[in-house]
Amino acid sequence: MMKVGIIGSTGYAGGELARLLLQREDTEIIWYGSKSYVGQKYASIYQNMFQFVEAECKEDNIEELAEQADVIFMATPQGLCASLVNENILSKVKIIDLSADFRIKDVGVYEQWYKIKHASPQFIEEAVYGLPEINREAVKKARLIANPGCYPTCSFLSIYPLAKEGLIDMNTIIIDAKSGTSGAGRGAKVDNLYCEVNENMKAYAVGSHRHTPEIEEQLSKAAGKAAAISFTPHLVPMNRGILVTAYASLTKTVSYEEVKAVYDKYYSKEYFVRVLDKDMVPQTRFVEGSNFADVNFKIDPRTNRIIMMGAIDNVVKGAAGQAIQNMNLMFGLPENTGLKQIPMFP
Repeated sequence: MMKVGIIGSTGYAGGELARLLLQREDTEIIWYGSKSYVGQKYASIYQNMFQFVEAECKEDNIEELAEQADVIFMATPQGLCASLVNENILSKVKIIDLSADFRIKDVGVYEQWYKIKHASPQFIEEAVYGLPEINREAVKKARLIANPGCYPTCSFLSIYPLAKEGLIDMNTIIIDAKSGTSGAGRGAKVDNLYCEVNENMKAYAVGSHRHTPEIEEQLSKAAGKAAAISFTPHLVPMNRGILVTAYASLTKTVSYEEVKAVYDKYYSKEYFVRVLDKDMVPQTRFVEGSNFADVNFKIDPRTNRIIMMGAIDNVVKGAAGQAIQNMNLMFGLPENTGLKQIPMFP
């Protein structure tokens, strides 16, 4: 029985962690951490947990939690995990951080894009970027996981095979991404009010979204050369989901069969990445509530470009589900343990 603590349990990612972990027979959530709701019953904040969780929310005491838990999920804003983690804690418990604190290897880039000083840069190099499809073996041996962002997960999985095989010009990548409003978090913001979001769609953080350097760093690593991307996210009036449509110039003429073989080379044995049949396009409604990523592509010979498409549930594969996928690997369990939920429809 794994003992699990969730710091930041009352955010959307934290709530999804609880929902998924409570369905398992091999885990026990011993700590529902929440800075805003200390002393309140967890089920009073998330009523879907009524009669499933009797516990009250506790403060973010990571030192005490490290003495009790086997793994701690940090579903917290940027900066908090880095300010709390230390060698003593990492010697006692495994940490899976859902924030960006350890995703970017260049501390200067992190501080430039996130506008905060990194509190524990000594752990950046050790932290494993927790995209299991790419870093599976490193994840198994890690004690600190940097769980990828939602946009980077969907973008990277859509583009990775072609970047790895050198079939696209890494300086021509344009990523058009759309997310449901849960991606903005549970905090009260005027821009996320019903009347602001309903019947509306907008681009935001144009040319400045903080996931840009994370995507560039991972794609550069895959390609073995520097990548410069244009990334524009959009907010759409739905609860969950990310849809990515990415464009890049081809480095040579290729057929559908050749490109399909490349995707199959990397993903045919991956449980959670589904390469769709020809002429099928990824749709958010067909991954909702699941840890699956649907990907596909379309060659445009007229412009010598390829369109790469992907869809995930931003709260599951883009956050909580991927974090649990990493936990499974860290503890020697089958990767899909507790994550076999078929996407919900309708």
